[in-house]
Amino acid sequence: MDGSNDRWEVYKDARNEFRWRRMARNGKIVGKSCESYKKRPDAALNAQRHGMDGNPNGLGASDKWDIYTDKKDEFRWRRTATNGEITGAASESYKARADCEANARRNGMG
Repeated sequence: MDGSNDRWEVYKDARNEFRWRRMARNGKIVGKSCESYKKRPDAALNAQRHGMDGNPNGLGASDKWDIYTDKKDEFRWRRTATNGEITGAASESYKARADCEANARRNGMG
């Protein structure tokens, strides 16, 4: 699945700051922000980096992607900007590396 039918939400969290999440058609969260933002446009820019609106400005083209195993010996991904800040991460772990990589591609990995 390429994620073209995913739904994007920019919302206020419990601290009254903005976050984003990407929902598959089945309602499952397939991507979300790692941090909150004081301003809605900043959260939206981070969501675009992960594919919202087709990432019209090519944000994050130089980001580094890591596929790694977690404490449960399952696969996760994280996306790091050139300034060293983590801009995204898997919202769940995957038993198969290929499934993790597919989710990372869905969230912008080239």
